[in-house]
Amino acid sequence: MHAASAQDAPPRLTYHHMWTDRQGVSHIATCPLTQFVLKSMSPPAGPQWQDRQPDGRATVLMTVQPPHWNGDWHEDPKVQWIVPLHGRWFVQAMDGTRVEMGPGDVLLGEDQNTRPLPSGPMRGRKGHLGGNVGDGAVDLMVVQMDIAPTLDQPCHFR
Repeated sequence: MHAASAQDAPPRLTYHHMWTDRQGVSHIATCPLTQFVLKSMSPPAGPQWQDRQPDGRATVLMTVQPPHWNGDWHEDPKVQWIVPLHGRWFVQAMDGTRVEMGPGDVLLGEDQNTRPLPSGPMRGRKGHLGGNVGDGAVDLMVVQMDIAPTLDQPCHFR
């Protein structure tokens, strides 16, 4: 067992960020979390590395996508963190970028304000495509935040 101490270097975690550019096209970037501070969450509990995200109202949902679930093309309803708990799923942005995620991966979904593409292989699509990978169900924890989405700001949560 290893107790965190002030001599330890802060951890480096990453998340996938699905964001929208000024032309209304969704993209996916892999981003670092870099603002870790070593402190107790509730003294006298020992210190742990924390990277506090913006304060505000949030709703937590637990979802189970049935086997072979297909989310079709859509935008995220709110800015939301999506954390797979069991199974594997994927998201694909309008620029064609696709990532597969399972337990231990995190996605920040912020693809609001997209516009249907007028031409190319993604013609008429907006938002993102999502679905399960494999034959099983996928369990997700979704934390929807009551904040306004940004435009053209990949990796703005640090």
